[in-house]
This record gives sequence, structure tokens and C-alpha cells, in this order.
Amino acid sequence: MKRINEYKKLFKVEGVIELRELKKTYRNLIKEWHPDKFTDETKKEEAGKVSLKIIDAYHFLVSIAPATKEANLEAYAKTISESHIDDFHHKSMLMEVTFTDGTTYEYFGVNQKLFQKFVNAKSRPNFGKRKLFNSFLYRKSKKATAIA
Repeated sequence: MKRINEYKKLFKVEGVIELRELKKTYRNLIKEWHPDKFTDETKKEEAGKVSLKIIDAYHFLVSIAPATKEANLEAYAKTISESHIDDFHHKSMLMEVTFTDGTTYEYFGVNQKLFQKFVNAKSRPNFGKRKLFNSFLYRKSKKATAIA
């Protein structure tokens, strides 16, 4: 959640993330912080770091935007209903779940207590469907890898 708030602050986003506004702000920030714009090496190096942060923030915010989630809802529903859970991790308030179709999703705001209930559940997929997968802000963090 800290990361989300930090990135929203960087892009001056309040409330719902609008992709059109996000893209406009992204372009302006990149113009402002592009390393080629600076001649001083120290400023150029700082601009390089800031521009990488801007790029990361942009891609992150696009991935959690309502329009992106809506566009990918069918694939997400198929993954959580048809694929089994292959692996999962929890750190702080972030839970990462990898499904057998190769897709990995991050769920934000999942506390340790709920994670322990998930770990100890008789049926993790059912528990996930009831208590996690549609209850928390999520994003696809890794795409399915092609199987040769």
C-alpha cells in the first residue's frame, strides 16, 4: 500500500486512476526528468534514477487501474477458477500467488492473520476465491511463460 500511495503522489492521482490523465502526466514527467536534458553529470545521474522511478510507477499504476482490470477480467476469472495454486508468498501486506497456468498476481493489503488462514485452509483455492482473490486490490505481476 505504501508503494501505491507513493506512486499516486508522484503522479498527483487522487481517487480513481484514469489512464488518459496518467499517460499525460507520465509524458510531462518524462520530459521534465529525461537525463539528456541535463549537462551536469550529477544532475544527469539523478534524472536517470528519477526517470526510472517514473517509468516503474507508470507501469505499476496502469496495472492496477480500473480500466486495465476490467479489460483483463475474463482472463483473471478464468485463472482463479480453472488454475490451481502453484506457489504463494507473503511479505508485509503483499501476497503473491502463482497459478499453474504460469500467471502471478499480487494482492495488496493482505495481513499476516489472513495469510495464515489461507496457508492452513483445507482448500486454498476455495479460501482464495471466498476471501482473497476478489476482495483485495490486485495486479498481474508476471505473465504466463510459454511452454515449449
